[in-house]
Amino acid sequence: MEISENEVIGLGKCLEGITDCRRPGGHLLHKLKDVLVIGLTTVVAGWDDFVVMEDFGKAKKDFFKTFLELPNGIPDEKTCARVFSFINPQELIACLGQWLDKVGESGGREINIDGQTICGSACKSQGKRGVHIVSAWVGAHNLVLGQLATEEKSNEITAIPQLLDSMEITGDTITIDASD
Repeated sequence: MEISENEVIGLGKCLEGITDCRRPGGHLLHKLKDVLVIGLTTVVAGWDDFVVMEDFGKAKKDFFKTFLELPNGIPDEKTCARVFSFINPQELIACLGQWLDKVGESGGREINIDGQTICGSACKSQGKRGVHIVSAWVGAHNLVLGQLATEEKSNEITAIPQLLDSMEITGDTITIDASD
């Protein structure tokens, strides 16, 4: 997915509402919004590694400085990993959903709905079933629009309407995987 500079700036504005779950009295060198914008634009650019987030931020520092504060420069890989581990995933998904509704070319997309059990999430010796997720994604952009956890694979059908209600899908084509 290619995004313009204005869309990245819009992402920053959407992220301003994310709750900062870091310890208030902690040693906070970087603004939450700065870390999130750099991290998420790295992901949109096609990478998903914290080391690359730091490198990407350094490579695009002049651009980021035009709308981010960056009081202590570009956050390092450990800071990125720590910040993303503290963020409430549902809050981030809701924020990204709002942003994607603005830039995601709503109307005319083909949105694929599919459920998957996360590999390695089951532990039969402890009686734990695998974690099952229903996802909505746009294959043309390799972009996940939303996800919802279900109790079991059989609950997929009840999760799909909830997932679709959380997105702007007017004019889009929805496909659902019907295989077991």
